Formats: sequence, C-alpha cells, structure tokens
Amino acid sequence: MARVVVVHGIGQEFLGPEQMRRDVVPALRDGVLLAGSPAPTAEDIACAFYGDLFTEPGTRSDDLPPWDEWDVEEGLEAELLDAWRQAAEAAEDTDADGEERAAGAGEPAGTRGVLGHVASRALRVERVRAALDALAGTRFFGRVSDRLLVLALRQVRRYLTEPALRAAAQDRVAAAVGPDTRVLVAHSLGSVVAYETLCARPDLPVTDLVTLGSPLGLRGIVFDRLVPAPVDGTAGWPGGIRRWTNLADRGDLVALPDRLAPRFGPGVSDQRIDNGTRMHDLARYLSAPRTGTAIARGLG
Repeated sequence: MARVVVVHGIGQEFLGPEQMRRDVVPALRDGVLLAGSPAPTAEDIACAFYGDLFTEPGTRSDDLPPWDEWDVEEGLEAELLDAWRQAAEAAEDTDADGEERAAGAGEPAGTRGVLGHVASRALRVERVRAALDALAGTRFFGRVSDRLLVLALRQVRRYLTEPALRAAAQDRVAAAVGPDTRVLVAHSLGSVVAYETLCARPDLPVTDLVTLGSPLGLRGIVFDRLVPAPVDGTAGWPGGIRRWTNLADRGDLVALPDRLAPRFGPGVSDQRIDNGTRMHDLARYLSAPRTGTAIARGLG
C-alpha cells in the first residue's frame, strides 16, 4: 500500500482518482526532490478521491447549472462568501466597508411576515451579488465564474451539513490508508475530511499530517462545525498524529486563518509559502520545498 496519501479539495467532481494522480504524483515527487530528499516512487503515492460524491450516482455533466446570487443559501454559504470577500479586500489592500448584516437577516422565514421576508431576501441577495462582484475583481477569484463560486460554497456547506456525505468522504480517505501509510497530505476542504477521519479512526497508522491551504481554523463556518466539536475554543488533536505541518500561501483566501496552532495546539507547525499567482493550487503546494520537507520527514 502507499506510504503517502493525498486528499483533494473542492471542485474535483468532474475528475477521478487516476486523473488526480496525473497531476499529484509528479508535483509531490518534485517537492520532495527540491527539498533535497529522495523522492518516493509513484507506487508510494495514492489519492483519496471523494469528488464524485457531490454528483448524482452514475452521472456527469459537461456544464454547471446557471447558478447566480439567488442560489447562494442563507447561513453557511452566505457567511463563507462574505468571509472570502473580506479576506480578498484585505489581500488587495482595499478598505473594507465594514457593512453589517441587516437586523434580523438570520431569522427564519415568517417571523417578519411575508413582506418582511421578501424584503430581507432581496437585501441578502443584493449583498451576495456585491460580494460576487467584489471577488470577481480580485487576483484570487478573477477568472472564476459565479457558477464555480456557488459550487465551492455549496460543496463546503454540503460536507458540513449532510452526515451521509460526510461519512462517505471519510470512508474514502480511510480506505486509501494502508498499513504502510505514514503521511496524509490534505488540501483545502480535504484537510477537513482528513482531520475528521483521523479523529474518528485513531488506529490508522498515519504519523504525519500535512495540510495545504486549509480552512480548518475558520470560526463560525468550519471550525465550530468540526466533529468532534472544539472545547473552549480549542479543537482536539487528530488521532495518533506525531507531527502536523500546515502550509498556507499568504494570498490564499481559503486558508482562513492561515495559522492553525492557536486553535489546534502548539504541536501544529504553521509555515507560509508563495505559490505565485496560483495561490490555492494543489500542484503548487505539493511542489514547494517546504511541503517536500514535511513529507520526507514523515517518510523517515
């Protein structure tokens, strides 16, 4: 079985494990080589793939639904979009307007009457449209359509709120881990899947966790919805992990916040890297020498 398992993030539902390997394997091997260590063989590397769980069984689509601001759900999706907007404004050195949500925007439909609900819905959609427009003008999301942004929001929300999908994704990660697996490398939403898998299955032989562009520390949206739930603002240590290295590009808007040690304990080694203009790209993260160093350390 593989000694290193890589877990992908959002937006991979149109791919498959072999297509993922095509990009992951050479990037990971390059990162270890650039770190000055012998690269693991291709057979030493496996991919835990769960992207197909977000589509209907047996189906694929050549296009996404025509999602726009009206399709961003109130609650988790809207909150995550707003967090990205605020981070983008900070990264672009623009002044955040600090606009607060309208009073009662989080109340259930019906508490303000029909007219009140309609007005609240219109105001929320207007704020969502403004956030989508703001992100479209940033370096991070500049080439991403409304459809892809809504897709990303929806996948995060579905993983965190649909227990069956959550369990199935974790099963995919656990199934990819064999008796020889020592390093689990997890990107973006995959870091949440990997973390919860390790917490639920402390008997897995993984000794090193490497998280890349992780949203694990995002309060109110991801962090406070983790299983097991954090206690007094601190989350539990994942299973039998001995070393945890967390890497984030300073401009990666998904890695909010980019340091995990304050919320997961001093055992996390937080490091920053520069991925150039592809701040959240998995291949860029994997080929970084600091990522290679963390993987090589786990391989001994």
